Amino acid sequence: MKLVESVKESYNEMVHKVSWPTRSELGQSSVLVLVASIILALIVWLMDWCFENIMTFIYGLF
Repeated sequence: MKLVESVKESYNEMVHKVSWPTRSELGQSSVLVLVASIILALIVWLMDWCFENIMTFIYGLF
């Protein structure tokens, strides 16, 4: 019985208490996440490229 009550309470909360974003808000959030992911990927790529060049220079000395 506890499982059935738990499922009912969860359903009630999802339907009546959760504030769902509008389509517009969801689109804006998706664009924001996409832009932030691209910026982070570029930063990681730039750091990797810099370290690769530094290590190539250091190993080239020996």
